Amino acid sequence: MRLVVISGRSGSGKSTALHVLEDVGFTCIDNLPASLLPALVQQLHVHPASQKFAVSIDARNTWQELQRFPELLNQIKQPELSVEILFLDARSNVLIQRFSETRRRHPLSGQATDLSAAIALERRYLEPIANAADLTIDTTSLTLHELRDMIKQRVVGRDHGSMALQFQSFGFKRGIPADVDVVFDVRCLPNPYWKPHLRTLTGRDQAVIEFLEGHEDVEAMYSDIANYLARWLPKFVATNRSYFTVAIGCTGGQHRSVYLCERLYNSFREHYGNTQRRHRELDK
Repeated sequence: MRLVVISGRSGSGKSTALHVLEDVGFTCIDNLPASLLPALVQQLHVHPASQKFAVSIDARNTWQELQRFPELLNQIKQPELSVEILFLDARSNVLIQRFSETRRRHPLSGQATDLSAAIALERRYLEPIANAADLTIDTTSLTLHELRDMIKQRVVGRDHGSMALQFQSFGFKRGIPADVDVVFDVRCLPNPYWKPHLRTLTGRDQAVIEFLEGHEDVEAMYSDIANYLARWLPKFVATNRSYFTVAIGCTGGQHRSVYLCERLYNSFREHYGNTQRRHRELDK
């Protein structure tokens, strides 16, 4: 039996995630009081109408209930139940913009609490869930379509008992992604950007691939990263880790990081059934 707990700050896409799971056959419950989680799990075993469930727990709960989340999570742990916690978030300024555009009221805002303060307060309230999350998705730069696809790939597509592995390229000039597990900085490698005929291409183009493969440092960087992951990923699998994201960063996220991300993806997908790749600066 599988249970996905969805949480996150208001405006980050929780409802979208819940709807995606509902569309693929999960039995879904929105705005579940956290204190009812153990009783719900007990009922699921008594009346097993389905094998896949998803519940949304967010700041509409009381502060006291949210603080008890780690304790409640421990109460529902059972060998026959797979529990995954998905936490959605976005930068505060983006959440403010989304609320301003939709003219919705934030659940924690009121006469004495403006929108900015409510968003900051919500972050503190949800810390116990955020700290326990198996997978955190930063929706700051994701469209609605991209978020739906990511939920399908990373959550729906994950086989029971397997670990979902993602390789993500990015550009340091736009900041390090918030929802990754390890980051490799490859800005020390030769940069195709400085070759005029390669500048507009990407790390997926053959001319860039040939340029990078012509440098020993690139091969050494790939080998070091691949060997590190080959050595340690099985250890994360052994600890029942559900998701693992490897980020590869260069200056602009166009050439070096894309090349290495593609190469690592092609290598590791043979060993990990649910392996994806994402190029943050290209997938727009």
